[in-house]
This record gives sequence, C-alpha cells and structure tokens, in this order.
Amino acid sequence: MKILLPLVLFFLAITLSGQTVRKETRLYAVKAGEELKMDIYKSGSASPQPQPCLLFVFGGGFKEGIRDKDIYIPFFNYFADRGFTVVSIDYRLGMKGQKAPGVFNNKPLRNAIALAVADLYSASNYLLENAKELYIDPSRIIISGSSAGAVTVLQADYEERDNHPSADTLPEDFRYAGVISFAGAIFSTEGTPSYTQPPAPTLFFHGSADKLVPYNKVRFFNLGMFGSKPLAEKFRSERYPYIFFSMEDVGHEVSEYPMREFLPEIERFISGCVLGGKQWMTDIYFKDMHRKSDASTTPDSYYN
Repeated sequence: MKILLPLVLFFLAITLSGQTVRKETRLYAVKAGEELKMDIYKSGSASPQPQPCLLFVFGGGFKEGIRDKDIYIPFFNYFADRGFTVVSIDYRLGMKGQKAPGVFNNKPLRNAIALAVADLYSASNYLLENAKELYIDPSRIIISGSSAGAVTVLQADYEERDNHPSADTLPEDFRYAGVISFAGAIFSTEGTPSYTQPPAPTLFFHGSADKLVPYNKVRFFNLGMFGSKPLAEKFRSERYPYIFFSMEDVGHEVSEYPMREFLPEIERFISGCVLGGKQWMTDIYFKDMHRKSDASTTPDSYYN
C-alpha cells in the first residue's frame, strides 16, 4: 500500500498535466491572401508576470503539416505548465507541388526556407508588439522547430546573427534567447555557416542515419545544406554554448520523439544555457539499443 500510493499520485499528476493549460488562437499576419495564425498556450495558474516564450515551428518538408499536430501537444503543455508562454505558428509552405530538392535543384527549397523565416520573423514581431498584453518577456523568446521547422529556426537565428537583410524586419536590438532544433540544418552559400555575432545557445537533436534532412552536409563547393554535426563542430571551434544529442543509427523520427521522451533534458538546456547563462559545450552520442529505426525516407521518396 505504501508503494502503491506514490505510483497513483505520479500517474494522477501526469493525467492532470496540461488540463489547466488554456489555448488561444490569433491571426498574426495575412500574406498573399493567406491567413497566418498562432496558437498561444498558457497555464491557467500563471501569474501576471512576464514569462519566457517558447515559439514553435512545425515540420512537414515545407509542403505540409499543421501547428497543432497531436504529437506536439505534450511538449506545449509541459512548458506551459512550467511557466512558459508557448506559441505555435502557421507559415507559408513553399515546397507544395515541388520536386525533391538537391544541390542542382535548390531554388524551390531556398524560396521555401525564405518564406518560412520571413513568417517566423513576422510572428516574432507580433509577439514583441503585444508582449505587455501577453505577459511575455521580450528578452527570453526561444525558437524551436521540428524538421522543416528546425531548418527554419536555425536559419532564422543564423541570418539574424550574421546581419542578413532578411532580418532587417526585426528590431535592431532584438535577439532570440535560444534555439531548439529537432533534426534541422542550415542552407548556406558560404560553406559551413559562420556568424558575425555569436549565435543563441542552441540545442541540437539529430539522427545519424537521417536521409531526409542531412545529419552531416550536402554541398557543392560552398553551397549546400549543413546539418547538426558540422554546426555543432562549428559551435565548439568558436566556443559558442550548445548541446548536441547525436541519436546514433536513427533516422528522421528524431524530428518528433524527443518532444515526448527528452522533456527533462530540454528543460535542463533552457534553465541552464538559456535562462541561466551556462556556457556549456556538450556532445552526447546517444544509442538506444531497443529502438528500431526506419531510415529509408529520402528527399526523392518524400517529395515524389
């Protein structure tokens, strides 16, 4: 009986988690006649004090996906329950109807990334303009994303820190506080991306067998997609704070399952590197002997 009671209380806490989270949907922009909306998740017990904000961009290869996919909700509720304002956004899907991207067929992908980044900047500006009403701390906005969304958030912080014209729409003194990437990469024309200003502390998750978003890099001279492995190596060489979870022998499913199975690790990164100012540089090569992976998904099979 003494053992049973703590177990009952534990599962009751899991069941109740998220039940007090309120969701509000807002229109943040209209572009080319397309309405772009955001869902805002807050705990019903939140105090009226400025909160850190976790801003999320969904995955789907820039051709599909929704901002409130069931698999994301535990991630949203977990951080809303812990005092965050969680925001999940729409963005324009530039790869709809396009063929598989490649080194010599990169214009549609470059355009899709540019659209998504522009929409993320617009959503960021909406939150900054309404920060007081929404009780958001503008200095603690963390961007996170899955797959195409992970590409978007990595690209957005890179272009903002490297003074790209695309980021001129953001306030001059604004910086993202942190980046969380679930199987992302950066498109670069300069080889491995370099930063004029130090990037935000970044948490990388990536499967070493990912064939859809490169874990390593796909390049032709200086042009290409640079995945989590070379980005983490760049961060280490430049002494930028980061944590890299290299999920060994796992494919593109790393774009989703850490949002269920690695919530404490994500929280530790935020509390330590982002909010606590820790200067950690950590590489974790993680192997789950019981996880069977399907690494067969490629750009050709996904888009064609």
